[in-house]
Amino acid sequence: PDGRPVYWEYFGSGGREVVCLLNGVAMSTRSWYAFVPLLLPEYDVLLYDYWGQGNSFSDDAPYSIPRFCDALTMIVDELGIAKFHLMGISYGGFVALDYGRLYQKRLHTLTLSGILLTHEQLFEMYEEISLLFYRTGQMELYAYYLYEKIFGESFVQKIGPRLAEMRQKLIDRYQPRTHCLVQLTLAQDRLFAELDGNLPGYRAIETPTLMMAGAEDRTIPWWVQKKITGILPRTRFELVEDSGHVVYLEKPEIFFGNLKKFMRAKSLDFA
Repeated sequence: PDGRPVYWEYFGSGGREVVCLLNGVAMSTRSWYAFVPLLLPEYDVLLYDYWGQGNSFSDDAPYSIPRFCDALTMIVDELGIAKFHLMGISYGGFVALDYGRLYQKRLHTLTLSGILLTHEQLFEMYEEISLLFYRTGQMELYAYYLYEKIFGESFVQKIGPRLAEMRQKLIDRYQPRTHCLVQLTLAQDRLFAELDGNLPGYRAIETPTLMMAGAEDRTIPWWVQKKITGILPRTRFELVEDSGHVVYLEKPEIFFGNLKKFMRAKSLDFA
């Protein structure tokens, strides 16, 4: 949209239902490659980079979450997909929620993790300090801050030395273009600035919605995430023990197991 190219990838041969996995803020399509095989036996998979991610448009210009939603609709229209399943984690959850507000008739199900839909002072402080890291070019310090905050204790102990590799990959990916992180965050800030006016639209989402929150999430605590169940009329909340903010990565068997059961049922009544 707007003459700004977006990058996407499609896995599967068609003829099956499709699930689209939406990225967190510092992710890209490549971040999902290890998890695509967990879904391919039953579903085709669509991956998509917003502006500022991966191979999509990455100039230093304002981004817009509603326009990210418009771009996704353009992609599924090009693929001839009438309805699909949508899953978003962290930043991707905000995109998924806005997609439900704008295009809910295109969705079979909506799955969210690591997000909120209320004004919370601590989250605003988290956003402010993240912007400060980006704008002052302190990506190395930000990588330490981020990975201390988003993961649960057992996951950090499990991955051991790989944590340093993850930090370095984040630094290498965004050190040359911290403006992308700034613009992505500012787009999210605008979403919250318009939240009160858009609440009726969120409350009107009838799409069955699964909310999975990590019990050890310190970025957005589970009790804050659970407030979404009081806004979206058809939401099932699942608390995942021994996990931080990134449930799909820390507890993939539980996360993708629940996701697949939910998509099969297209209903909140799944076991």
